[in-house]
Amino acid sequence: MSDESIGGDGATAAVEVGNADRRVRQRFVARRHGRPCFWVLADSGRLALNDLSLEGFSAPFPQPPHGEFEVVLQREGVPDEIRGRATVVNQVPGPAGAAVGCRFSRLSAEDAERLQEWLVAHVIMSATVRITEKDALAIVQGRSLV
Repeated sequence: MSDESIGGDGATAAVEVGNADRRVRQRFVARRHGRPCFWVLADSGRLALNDLSLEGFSAPFPQPPHGEFEVVLQREGVPDEIRGRATVVNQVPGPAGAAVGCRFSRLSAEDAERLQEWLVAHVIMSATVRITEKDALAIVQGRSLV
């Protein structure tokens, strides 16, 4: 399937014009039971993500990538991968180094759908109360609360 620029419907992301470093969709901490569960492969190697959303992610890159760069996302314990391109939109200093915020600039429709499935499963597995797939999908597609 060919790559396409991401847009604002369903499994794909929307970015507010004029504030491209802010995600519109809800973001999720990329840990489960205190352990990393989502990873990114880039030139810096395999890094545990800080958070993940339909629009992007943040990770502790030792050296932030420049311009648009290729990424491969991995989910702990799952052989699937998500391939795309991303752009750095911000950097926030932290005690363990800078957290680098990245926005997806290109995901195929298939990879955008897979990302949504991963996040729905993550919400269901992380919930402390019983939650349906429909409710989890609404949370994943919902507006950011941060």
